[in-house]
Amino acid sequence: METKRSAGAFLGAALDAVAGGMAVWVLLAGAAAMAWPEPVKAAIPTSCVPWLLGSVMFGMGLSLRGHDFALVLRRPRDVAVGVAAQYVCMPLAAWAIAKGLGLPDEIALGVVLVGACPGGTASNVIAYLAKGDVALSVTMTACSTLLAPLATPAIVLLLAGKTVDVDALAMFLSIVKIVIAPVVAGVAINELLPRFAARVRRAMPAFSTVVVAVIVAGVVAASAGRIREAAALVALAVVLHNGLGLALGWGAGRLFRMDSARRRTLAIEVGMQNSGLAVSLAAMHFASMPLAAVPGALFSVWHNLSGALFANLCARKARAD
Repeated sequence: METKRSAGAFLGAALDAVAGGMAVWVLLAGAAAMAWPEPVKAAIPTSCVPWLLGSVMFGMGLSLRGHDFALVLRRPRDVAVGVAAQYVCMPLAAWAIAKGLGLPDEIALGVVLVGACPGGTASNVIAYLAKGDVALSVTMTACSTLLAPLATPAIVLLLAGKTVDVDALAMFLSIVKIVIAPVVAGVAINELLPRFAARVRRAMPAFSTVVVAVIVAGVVAASAGRIREAAALVALAVVLHNGLGLALGWGAGRLFRMDSARRRTLAIEVGMQNSGLAVSLAAMHFASMPLAAVPGALFSVWHNLSGALFANLCARKARAD
């Protein structure tokens, strides 16, 4: 029995180590794809990206129960402000950065795609580490994800439709298939088979970390040559976009007189995007513009690094207060 407990503790520690090092694994995956693009491209074709993302969204669903959405009824103002900030601040910041830096159409489209996506699942963990309002974070992520089939295609069409051909209906159906359906399936299993869901859920953060790293590797390998040409410009756009998102989310919380925990949560939710979805949509709908997937891939690396740093600063401030 003691040996079984020790093995379980070791496995739990290993899973936590993998999940906690998400930024490192994603960075290593991207570096490996740049170093050996052909083998990685053969092993991880971009056609498998939507299926991989769907598995991550299924894991998100397993972490939710029906009562998680009750916060919308108890605190509708907080949730509405947060979701509105998500779908206003990040798209407008993306558009401003694209115009301000004079980004080529492909890269501009990729930045807008990132801005038009819902909040990322990693934001819930970062909100917890930052001593934010975790219930609000989970509810905002869930609500923005459920709105994504309508909001994301509409925003991309509005902000990028003048320079690229955007099939909003096809994008809507893609988001339903690779985001909404897996999330709903995960929630259903969590409600109907809670013990099974609890066992699977224990491994999902580590599994999601590995899958996101695989997605980034596949996308980077597919466009390794062009990434080298535009790496500095894309990196600058990604860092500015993420920084503006954090600042604007914090500002929205302050504007609506939220307490410090909720302001931290809004900053994290607005600044951290579901960049894996942006990568998948770019690969599915803009295959003729391979650089459109690159901002999402780099955002996956950067927002985890910046989010961890932001959480550390927030936690120190909270302890000091």
